[in-house]
Amino acid sequence: MADIACLGILVADLLGRPVDALPPKGKLSLVQSMSLQIGGCASNTAVDLARLGVKTSILGKVGSDGLGDFVVQTLEREGLDTRGVVRSKGTGTSSTMVLVSADGERSFIHYIGANAEYGADDVDWVVARDARILHVAGALVMPGLDGKPMEQVLKRAKSEFLITSLDTVWDATNSWMSKLRYCLPYTDYFLPSIGEAQEISGQKEPRDVARALRDAGVKTVGLKLGEAGCYVQTADAELTVPAFHVDAVDGTGTGDAWDAGFLCGVQNRWDLERTARFANAVGALCVGGLGATCGVKSLAETEEFVRSRAG
Repeated sequence: MADIACLGILVADLLGRPVDALPPKGKLSLVQSMSLQIGGCASNTAVDLARLGVKTSILGKVGSDGLGDFVVQTLEREGLDTRGVVRSKGTGTSSTMVLVSADGERSFIHYIGANAEYGADDVDWVVARDARILHVAGALVMPGLDGKPMEQVLKRAKSEFLITSLDTVWDATNSWMSKLRYCLPYTDYFLPSIGEAQEISGQKEPRDVARALRDAGVKTVGLKLGEAGCYVQTADAELTVPAFHVDAVDGTGTGDAWDAGFLCGVQNRWDLERTARFANAVGALCVGGLGATCGVKSLAETEEFVRSRAG
C-alpha cells in the first residue's frame, strides 16, 4: 500500500551536456556527457517521493518497447509500485532529447507517444485508492485525459476520500483554463509554476493568481516562483518562502522535485511554512545533479540541508 499515488506522464529522457548550439546540418558535435534517464512529471515526482522515504505508486502508460522496459524497470528499482503502469501495443514510449546548455538551461525535442493515449478508463483504481493522496502530474499534455476525463478522475478520487493534487506543464495549444476549469473544483492542492498559473488565471501578481485559482475551486495553491522561491495561499493563510541559492548544474525536473517536497510535507502533516521551505530545499538540491532526479536526497539529508542554511 502506498501513501501517495502519482498519475501522469512517463518519459525516457536522453540528456546531453553541454549543448549550446546545434551542429550544422550533416555535421557532428561532441558533448561531455550523455545519459538515458527516467523523466516525465509523474515519474520524476514519484521517484523523488521514494527518495524522501514516502511509499509511492505510479500510474500511466508506456509502449511495449525497450524504452518502456527501461522506464518500468527504473521505477521498480526506485522502490515504486508499478502495477498501475499500462502498456500500449501500438504506440511507443514517450521520450525526450534534453539539450542542457553550459549554464544549466534546457531545450527539448519531445515525442508524446503513449502518454497521449492514457485516459480515465486506464486508471487502476485498486492501486489509486490504496493511497492517501492522488497527485496528477502533466495536465495539459495528456490529450486522452485532459478536460472532462481528468475531472472524472479527480471527482472519483474525492469520492474515494483521497486528497487530490494537480500540476501542469506549459500548454503550447493555449487552452489553459478551458481544459482545467472542470478539474479545479476537485483539486485540494494545485502546484503550478508562476508562468503557467498566470496563463491559467489571467492574473500577474502571485496573490491575485492564487486568489483567482481558489475562486475556481482549488483549496490550496502553491506557486513555484523559480529563484524567488514559492508562494502558498489557503483560505486562512498566505506566505512567501525564499529560495535556497545553489550552483545550478541542470534544472531538469526542478518543479517536480518541489512538488515531491511539498507532498512529503502534506503526507507528514507538517505546517504550511515547514512544508513550503522543505519543498524549496528539494528543488534546490535537484538542480545540483544532471537529470530530473539525480540531485534529490533522502529525507534526513534534505532536512540537514535546511538546517545548514537556517538564517
